[in-house]
Amino acid sequence: MPKPETGVEPGLKVPMLGLVFACCHPALALEVRVALTLRYVAGLTTRQIAAAFVLPEATLAQRLVRAKRKISESGIRFEVPGAGRWAARLDDVRAVIYLVFNEGYAASGGEQLIHADLCEEAIWLGRLLHRLLPSDAETQGLLALMLLHHARSAGRQDDAGRPIALADQDRRSWRHDMIDEGVAHLDTAMARRTPGPYQAQAAIAALHARAASFEETDWAQIAALYGELARRSPSSVIEVNRAVATGMAYGPRAGLAVLEPILASGLLASYAPLHAAHADLLDRAGDTDAASVSWARAIEVTGNEVLRAELRRRVGRRPVSGSGRESSA
Repeated sequence: MPKPETGVEPGLKVPMLGLVFACCHPALALEVRVALTLRYVAGLTTRQIAAAFVLPEATLAQRLVRAKRKISESGIRFEVPGAGRWAARLDDVRAVIYLVFNEGYAASGGEQLIHADLCEEAIWLGRLLHRLLPSDAETQGLLALMLLHHARSAGRQDDAGRPIALADQDRRSWRHDMIDEGVAHLDTAMARRTPGPYQAQAAIAALHARAASFEETDWAQIAALYGELARRSPSSVIEVNRAVATGMAYGPRAGLAVLEPILASGLLASYAPLHAAHADLLDRAGDTDAASVSWARAIEVTGNEVLRAELRRRVGRRPVSGSGRESSA
């Protein structure tokens, strides 16, 4: 039986898929798309969504009211888009789901590092989208990526909620059943031979998740995958991650060389992971004075109170030169 014109697999629950696409419509502001998706697809209450994003409930409620008004006034239809708009709109849907996950994985504000409920809602949305579109490799790659990251949640913070760096995490606390599921999804997605950025990121996450120890991580392969990801989806954030991996694989000076263009551009001046990565590489290279400046900047622009406190603790434990340990949690 031929596929419908939209590219949707035969027999799918098109009304639910139409709801997902409407909530993620590009005419709506990104933060509104996230709120609508959580409210009307995932079924969270206004209070739950406001608490997850550290917003007053009234503010979130106003966003939803304005969004519904715009949907009505703009004539946004609750339907799957036509063939000409399918790919771009699906990218929007996946981006919203991953944004929900990332806010849960590393909260941008407030006094918690992880909002596990947001991670779980994002994974639920990813499972839903994969069930609706079982042949889409990038959707399955996104699901794999979220599972592989979320599998480490129990090891990423201590009993007091403080971050634990990847190098120091107890890998026995990781959800290895979730890792196996994520790897299985990744293998299936990659077998379709339609590569994309979510599959590449999932492959990186799989290398971390399946390494027997931090020291045995294949940093050279991770750096190469970040390089491939940067070629397919150029991004300064990806380059920061590539710099960290390159520094672990080939030494801090090699990592600093990757960071230099990003620092010079000023595009990520308020991005705390950039400054933390820069500081860590400088410390490992023996340039502690310059590292102090970057540590201070990282602390200054970090919005999450738990992460800010952890950065201060790391600065207090310096010098770390020659430690060979990644700074991120």
